[in-house]
Amino acid sequence: MSLQVLLQLDGHQVVTACNGLEGWNAFQNDRFPIILSDWLMPELDGLALCRKIRESRRSYYSYIILLTALQGKANYLEAVGAGADDFVSKPYDPEVLKSRIMVAERIVSLQDRVKRLEGILSTCMYCKKIRDERNDWVSIEHYITQRSEASFSHGVCPDCYESIVKPELKRSRKS
Repeated sequence: MSLQVLLQLDGHQVVTACNGLEGWNAFQNDRFPIILSDWLMPELDGLALCRKIRESRRSYYSYIILLTALQGKANYLEAVGAGADDFVSKPYDPEVLKSRIMVAERIVSLQDRVKRLEGILSTCMYCKKIRDERNDWVSIEHYITQRSEASFSHGVCPDCYESIVKPELKRSRKS
């Protein structure tokens, strides 16, 4: 079974390239969270492709898995040094490759979550709710606690105490 068919049967959207240069051109025109590349390719080999991808400084991360007939510690270290995240020797075991792709998906998903938390958040200027990835408006507390291990304790800042709480206390005493 070909790699493309195996990946498609697992529900992955697959874009193929005949060589490294074609892969590089595709990368420049689209977003690829996970890249499976052969090491030994015409036009641009897998290591050169890894280096170009890492040098591109995209705002998102692409997890790169190199598939290769090359084996051994020295080749592994060379691949990682060029920017590969993982290294799978050929002939590959389909179940092992699937598990490596699952790990890649987890890492890319976590990186996307971190990116969202680091990015600009759309907030309502009146109620201070945040628009989430589903376009729902949720409280800041809900948004952050669902995406991090942060917890909240509530208090009143000095400015709000003076402008809101103190006048409210005075009104309630007069009643």
